[in-house]
Amino acid sequence: MSNFFTLLRRGNKSALAAAIVNTVIALIKFVAYILTGNIAMFAEMMHTIGDAANQFFVYVGSALSKKAPTKRFPNGFGRLVNLVLLAAILVVAILAYETIREGVLHILHAPGEKTSGLWIILTALGIGVVLEVGVFYKAMTEIAHETGLKSRGLTLVGQSFANLSQAKPATRLVFMEDLVATLGGVIAIIAVLISHYTSFYQAEGIASILIGLMMFYVVYNVFIQNAAGALGEIDEVLTAKIGEILMRDPDVRDIEKLEVIKEGDHFHVEIEIEVDPGLTIAQADDIKDRLELQIRILKGITDVTISFDEDDKIQHYQPPTQP
Repeated sequence: MSNFFTLLRRGNKSALAAAIVNTVIALIKFVAYILTGNIAMFAEMMHTIGDAANQFFVYVGSALSKKAPTKRFPNGFGRLVNLVLLAAILVVAILAYETIREGVLHILHAPGEKTSGLWIILTALGIGVVLEVGVFYKAMTEIAHETGLKSRGLTLVGQSFANLSQAKPATRLVFMEDLVATLGGVIAIIAVLISHYTSFYQAEGIASILIGLMMFYVVYNVFIQNAAGALGEIDEVLTAKIGEILMRDPDVRDIEKLEVIKEGDHFHVEIEIEVDPGLTIAQADDIKDRLELQIRILKGITDVTISFDEDDKIQHYQPPTQP
């Protein structure tokens, strides 16, 4: 049990922060929904409950994925975070369906009266948006930390989107969910105001459907990313970087094989290089140690396997074309 809590301390911090904040927001929205029965508030409540549950499981999954390899699982638990994320998005999918269904029912059976408890609703939604923006910015700073970005403020926003694919799976999920949550809160506020000050009472139902569709977008995006991670996806950026390191070494004649496979938050590297067939075992061992040291200092790499073959005088490795 002590080992479990030790692992928890290594879990994704942005996921934990998001889970705590969204739990608080969900409670606020639940109270507001009970007091008003507002459909837009219902949609936001369901959305936030899904986010909180997801992010909690993501935090636990990211922590357990750092468990050391065992005899039964010699390759480690790196991909466990991808499997947890695939299970977590099922929760979002179910809640998204319920949100859309309630929105459709509201449009078909609009109450024909102004929204009640306007200030309760706006206060709850406003608090939710402010807190979600805070978590969203936290996710952006986490992306900056994981990808080596130095920017801050407004510049960080654009660069976070540009470098999102290079962030850890848990961080990407938190980023996507809180982006949608912030937009959903704004849409709900607009719909409530329209419904209250005009006779277009279906606005709240439309908002509920839009929020549900955004939730389904998160489901699709996270499923695609983590299905690839669970199967073992090649990281092209890191592959190119390691290829440059290898080809700069004076003893490396060519690269026959270079694979950098994502293992959850970590990377497994397999290399086969061609060298002078006249090298001694001791010289080859020195080359291996030198290259492994240079590769292991790269962020996230936990396992490097290097093998040798004699130089066949045929160039196999082609560096990727720079955009």
